[in-house]
Amino acid sequence: MNQQLKAILLTVLTLSCFVIALVELSGISKTAFFNKFNASESAEAAIKSTSYLPKTIIEFETMNHNFGTIKEGDVVSYAYKFKNIGNKPLVITDAKAACGCTVPSYPKEPILPETGGEIVVEFNSNGKPGHQHKGVMIYSNAQESAMQITFDAEVEKK
Repeated sequence: MNQQLKAILLTVLTLSCFVIALVELSGISKTAFFNKFNASESAEAAIKSTSYLPKTIIEFETMNHNFGTIKEGDVVSYAYKFKNIGNKPLVITDAKAACGCTVPSYPKEPILPETGGEIVVEFNSNGKPGHQHKGVMIYSNAQESAMQITFDAEVEKK
């Protein structure tokens, strides 16, 4: 291979790597690299990070709810009301329960300052007799990026 062709190929390769690095590091594509290479859970956690978003403040009316005594097999739900008391939009990126008996749902659109929303948590008590204390982790661009809401229930056996 002659020297001129080698120089051209090396220049093209260098520029390609430079452009890819700029796109990934600039934030234009937060997930492109991870999606292309089937990211692991740790990479998925990095994607859910809101560190690149401006911080705001979330305030819950209550962070713990007590369902009291329910019968095994009952499905109960509670809406945790919150308000964005900061001056930047609030973005909730995920809500995860530790067990399949608890299913959270949360707003997918940004919550503007001085407005609110709710995270609804549904608990299926089937096969869960006794005292139950469950939690849901909320991931957002709030100053505390990961916070937990919890509930208690006393489940009477069938």
